[in-house]
Amino acid sequence: MRPAILFALCLAAPILRAAERPNVVFLVTDDQFKSMMNFYPEGNGKNLTPNTDALAAEATVMDRLYVTSPVCTPSRYAALTGLYPSRSQSKKFTQSTRQAGGQTVVQWNTFITGEVSALPRKFREAGYFTGMVGKNHAFEADGWEMPRWESDPKHAEVRALLERNRLAQVAAARAIGFDFAASLYYNNPVENGVKALAAHNLDWIAKGAIDFIDAAGDRPFFLYLATTVPHGPQEAGRSWDADRRITADGLLDEPLTVLPGRETYAPRLQAARIRSPQKENLLWLDDMIGALVDKLRSAGKLENTVLLYFNDHGQKSKGTLYEGGVHGESFIWRKGGFPAGKRSSVPVSNVDFAPTLLDLAGIAYDAEEFDGRSFAPVLLGTSAQRTEPLFFELGYVRGVIHEGWKYLALRYPEKAKSMTREERQRILDEFNAEQRRKGRPVHNTDPMAGFSHVLLIPGGGDAEQASMGAYPAFYDADQLYDLETDPSEQSNLAKLPEHAGKLAALKRLLQDHLAKMPGTFAELKAAK
Repeated sequence: MRPAILFALCLAAPILRAAERPNVVFLVTDDQFKSMMNFYPEGNGKNLTPNTDALAAEATVMDRLYVTSPVCTPSRYAALTGLYPSRSQSKKFTQSTRQAGGQTVVQWNTFITGEVSALPRKFREAGYFTGMVGKNHAFEADGWEMPRWESDPKHAEVRALLERNRLAQVAAARAIGFDFAASLYYNNPVENGVKALAAHNLDWIAKGAIDFIDAAGDRPFFLYLATTVPHGPQEAGRSWDADRRITADGLLDEPLTVLPGRETYAPRLQAARIRSPQKENLLWLDDMIGALVDKLRSAGKLENTVLLYFNDHGQKSKGTLYEGGVHGESFIWRKGGFPAGKRSSVPVSNVDFAPTLLDLAGIAYDAEEFDGRSFAPVLLGTSAQRTEPLFFELGYVRGVIHEGWKYLALRYPEKAKSMTREERQRILDEFNAEQRRKGRPVHNTDPMAGFSHVLLIPGGGDAEQASMGAYPAFYDADQLYDLETDPSEQSNLAKLPEHAGKLAALKRLLQDHLAKMPGTFAELKAAK
């Protein structure tokens, strides 16, 4: 994927003997704001998260981490493959490309498929025991069937369906390189099909992680641990205060007691004087992380483990390529820290995670297989800077950041431009009916309202709707921002003559990048 001259990057860390190789934990949280993280200024002191804080204090916080695509599935695709999501070969993605006349449309459709040599397969080939626990939303499972919303999870036929779905997910996880898969949520709890099971259960996820470490035995391991919180549903009865018998696989006979009981939350939070929103869910998440660390310590594995903590994308402008969507959150921990120190201001992307973790594990690889570039040299103190542009893709927008400037190109396909009022009304009615059925708000009733950047729904979808009115140039085809003077992207400089040179230079960078990617993108990459 990358020029051959970059092959040396696969040797950024020394190749280690199997007995010396560290365990790797890739921990992904879901829809977590910076204000929910004490290791960022926005959240400092606002949350009761002692286990996470202890890890972050010894880690390197990546202050300029970006994500290629700021919604769930493509972000996870990039993180687990080291490739841009537009390389996905999933049926849903290729179908959407055909429907858009050949223009790639990156949404919740860029699933990992078996022919991709994803990160778990790389680790497994190197002798690691590999496992996935928690939220999926990264790969499809053939045979997975959506249950009816009003299904009774105690009914024998529903239990049988849920078991078939579980086995389908396990088989799909193994197909992309995971030896072990447990406590899997195919999608967010509300999207898995059964209203009575539409709740989080971090005790169940923690149990899956603990069981994995036991199953690993003396083998080095790679664990992909993806939580479902603080993503919705966030109300107490479907999150921290829910029945802990509820799982995505059905109802357990008894509630799990892996983590501290919910009766402990109020006194702990009151003692710490924590009043912030989602305080209980964040404490619950931290308890899960504490259980993981305790298990690693008791098994004698903690001191030889690398842990990557990553929130799947920015939250302030989710579903857009503005900074609030693509500026992410992450730290990388190992016992004693990294030579880079407590914080790094080097710009990196989640598409860089795969080669970076392979480097830190001392596993050789061909750098040409990845779009991303390892930032292990940054962590290990052998490189202080990176000057490559960062590229972004989502829905009908593509973007690039280089030397403090950002260019966004919004190009709707002909399908969107020619949609009739009747078609718009039908799409909007179907969307709002689903919102009402699942107890979500109806944001818009005007069929002629503008589309978002990621979905052709009038007024925008649930994830990105809140961002649509926050940017004056939201519907400008070409957008240019000086991020140093205008970090909130309120002033589009693309039409100003004095910035024509900068606009042309960034547009060329983006065009050169798109030439290497699949599909078309309007005039920036026309069909041949």
